[in-house]
Amino acid sequence: MPELHSIVQGQGPVIVLSHALGCDLHMWDEVSALLEDRYTVVRYDQRGHGRSPASAADFGMQDLAQDAAGLIAQLGRGPVHFAGVSMGGMVAQALAALHPGAVRSITIANSAARYDSAARQGWQTRIDTVRAQGVGAIADGALQRWLSADFLARHPERVARMRAALVQMEAQPYAQACAAVAGIALNETNASIRCPALVIGGTLDFATPMAMSEEIAAGIAGAELASIEAAHISCVEQPAVFARLLDAFIQRV
Repeated sequence: MPELHSIVQGQGPVIVLSHALGCDLHMWDEVSALLEDRYTVVRYDQRGHGRSPASAADFGMQDLAQDAAGLIAQLGRGPVHFAGVSMGGMVAQALAALHPGAVRSITIANSAARYDSAARQGWQTRIDTVRAQGVGAIADGALQRWLSADFLARHPERVARMRAALVQMEAQPYAQACAAVAGIALNETNASIRCPALVIGGTLDFATPMAMSEEIAAGIAGAELASIEAAHISCVEQPAVFARLLDAFIQRV
């Protein structure tokens, strides 16, 4: 299991934040700043992303969940509130099923529980492109999925930072992470999740539309469902709304 790079800030109940494919822990900068006056906010780079080492062997979503469980164990702060966007939301689902004692609650945003064969073929096309041409070849398309046209136009500096984090990734770990995402079958284990769960969908999200969030919420007993007027990386596009939803949910828990 790789030694993950993480940042711990703030004080209070522990929230662990898990980023999307092709991003790094700085995806959470704005949300973290809004929460750290009343929570201990832990952000980490998933394997092969940011400053966390890549994996020589291929891996699946359960391996990323084991990484998160290891990080939580190292913190030594008991069960945590765990929130993830996109791939991070998949980690949240897998973690709650595999390690129920590690989490007090999970928040799953802009995510999926499974993909059909057409979507998996799309992932394979992306993997093939990255292996042949590098991550830069898919960067502009990724940004257009991640963020709404309005946000892209109004926040060029933030967009540039996200693009830089993406294109600095090596092709191999990016392709490995794509394969882990494409192979999910979390719908098969979500029924076993017993902790409180909040599912957030983006009304402008074409990568994981609201229907995917609705399906996740329907598959986890007692899960709450909320929406944000944002595209795929909702925590960047609407950090104040995201932080407010997360805070209110944790207060209810």
